[in-house]
Amino acid sequence: MIVIVIMGIVYTLAVVQLQNVKDEKFVPSFLNLKEYLSSFIEGDAKSARLLCLDDCSECGVYVDGEKVTTIESFFDESVAVYRYDFLLGALAVQDAVYFNEEAVQESVCFSFEMYRNNVSEQLLVAYDDKIYDFIPYFEKTLVYDSLEELIEQKEKTVQEVMQ
Repeated sequence: MIVIVIMGIVYTLAVVQLQNVKDEKFVPSFLNLKEYLSSFIEGDAKSARLLCLDDCSECGVYVDGEKVTTIESFFDESVAVYRYDFLLGALAVQDAVYFNEEAVQESVCFSFEMYRNNVSEQLLVAYDDKIYDFIPYFEKTLVYDSLEELIEQKEKTVQEVMQ
């Protein structure tokens, strides 16, 4: 009988500890945005998207187009988004178009999508004097101090590949 009581107590303590670990919130940032969105892709889900509207004060996470949660934004509307072209360099991305449930167009401040195969949109994000490089597949986000530094590194990589 004592053994059963002890096993019950140990089991209860273990379950409580596991729940505490699960309850810890994963706080998103540009450094872990890929991992954060990947955590929403479960089961048959194909993609997860972070969509921030208007002044970027609040963002929604959408899984396959359906909103699953709202988060407080970790950046403001000063964020700038670029695509990289090997011939032209960094090109500013035009604002995306978003229509809400009432079919009314809303202003998109920031949008980033992660797909089931752990491949994300290939974007460069400039914020707070840093450039976040989401271009590499299957790698963590790279961080640069300037757009010029990023472009130099990309050109260096192209030169290495061409040799």
